[in-house]
Amino acid sequence: MSNKGPVSEFLTYHFRHFNAASVVDAAKAYEDQLQSGSKMMITLAGAMSSAELGLSLAEMIREDKVHIITCTGANLEEDVFNLVAHDHYKRIPNYRDLSPQDEQDLLDQHFNRVTDTCIPEEEAMRRIEDHLVKRWVKATEEGNRHFPHEYFYDLLLSGDLEDSYQIDPKNSWLMAAAEKNIPVIVPGWEDSTCGNFFASHCIEGRTKPIAIKSGIEYMMYLSDWYLNNSDNGVGFFQIGGGIAGDFPICVVPMIEQDLGKSDVPLWSYFCQISDSTTSYGSYSGAVPNEKITWGKLGIDTPKFIIESDATIVAPLIFAYLLGW
Repeated sequence: MSNKGPVSEFLTYHFRHFNAASVVDAAKAYEDQLQSGSKMMITLAGAMSSAELGLSLAEMIREDKVHIITCTGANLEEDVFNLVAHDHYKRIPNYRDLSPQDEQDLLDQHFNRVTDTCIPEEEAMRRIEDHLVKRWVKATEEGNRHFPHEYFYDLLLSGDLEDSYQIDPKNSWLMAAAEKNIPVIVPGWEDSTCGNFFASHCIEGRTKPIAIKSGIEYMMYLSDWYLNNSDNGVGFFQIGGGIAGDFPICVVPMIEQDLGKSDVPLWSYFCQISDSTTSYGSYSGAVPNEKITWGKLGIDTPKFIIESDATIVAPLIFAYLLGW
């Protein structure tokens, strides 16, 4: 423990049983994966960007402890919303007590609520819309096509938003990912605010759907990435459930069963942080061993389920890995 800081020491001393022990076990096994030369994918569901996970995830990316990310369209865009409009966000600690009229009042003020955090439409969403539209239109006119995250990378690296920053950009996980140019897989991107923007501009004829590469193309890209990076294993660190986890974990059985390639390495590590109740028929609530039958994990794959709130657990695991 000599290379660990006070947060890590607190975890290893106090987190000894039940979900707490799983947090430490998962963190140590993640560290073992990195030390053995494995790559690591992190998947982001829920509203982790609005929960400001970038405060720890950005440093994980900079220190090469994350090599690929899969996220929802919401997490992709909400990291940028927070970057340019943080001062205009409204926090509502008593969100459980809001009445329907309270919710309508927030809408009338152009706030969209995510649990206790309200995103300001004009300052966040509309502030980046024109920048993205300019890029979509240009791609359409030039006959070019890009993945959703590539448009965001170009926007961040261009400096077009610098005058609008309201947090330190080192706390933006997407900025860190753009600077490292790590892959970001965004299945179902159209199910996002910016996806809605894009659809509306396609309807108006300003751009065309062809400007955005599809989820199928993301799977093709991920397949190629996995085959080129799995010699020493690729771990799977899943935050929440949903498409962010369901989509990428299927790349292994797809390569083996559908492409007919033999000896494809299974995912070498699996950890899911979820408050989903273990259940039958619910993918997010499925225990890891079920994934063995689908050709995703092996009998000996280190497997962890942490039944807790990811906004609490993920920063603690990242803190351990960063030696904090």
